[in-house]
Amino acid sequence: MSAREPLYEGKAKIIFKGPEDGTLIQYFKDDATAFNAQKKDVITGKGVLNNHISEHIMLRLANAGITTHFIERMNDREQLIRALEIIPVEVVVRNVAAGSVCPRLGLTEGEPLPSTLIEFCLKDDALGDPIIAREHILAFGWASAAEFDVIVEQTNRINALLADIFAAIDLRLIDFKLEFGRLPDGTVILADEISPDNCRLWQVGTDEKMDKDRFRRDLGGLTEAYQEIARRLGLEVPQQG
Repeated sequence: MSAREPLYEGKAKIIFKGPEDGTLIQYFKDDATAFNAQKKDVITGKGVLNNHISEHIMLRLANAGITTHFIERMNDREQLIRALEIIPVEVVVRNVAAGSVCPRLGLTEGEPLPSTLIEFCLKDDALGDPIIAREHILAFGWASAAEFDVIVEQTNRINALLADIFAAIDLRLIDFKLEFGRLPDGTVILADEISPDNCRLWQVGTDEKMDKDRFRRDLGGLTEAYQEIARRLGLEVPQQG
């Protein structure tokens, strides 16, 4: 990575100014965090794998009619993306009970949900990304009613598409997180990344964890799991030494 001045640095990515107006460069770090960054480590090669996997999935979604901020992968760690005004709401899609929803609602991990559950969290690390409702989003102006409807409609479409993409490589899509942003004309489109860092993916038949839970739960083998997902998707990702 060069000595460019970052515009923003998050837990797993750094955002730099892009080469043209309306563009940014998204750099994927090897940093791994969990439990609101209370647990941290550096896992060599994770950023490269997430970059390649997210590129593949964003292109698949675009081919299915989902507009995203992704323009192109520039190299093994960087993507050229559209500059957006990020909506400060994380959208969490749950198809199967796992993670924080289990202790919160008294559910057993792996328990089927009656239907897909879409939850919303305020994107604020200092507050612990608290769960919010549609009423909060509208009352505080984080998104308009029309934008909220677009987010829900797009989220349901993305869930169906991702479930098919992962089912084709023998993985169950348990849950995942999305972020959205506004283009200068106000159009709401998909932002951030889609990778094993923000999706729970379980091996069909065994429920082996193939995602960041390998880091959260000290299972080990995170890089190997991500490499296996890339291999199944038909990607050739350079191994990092």
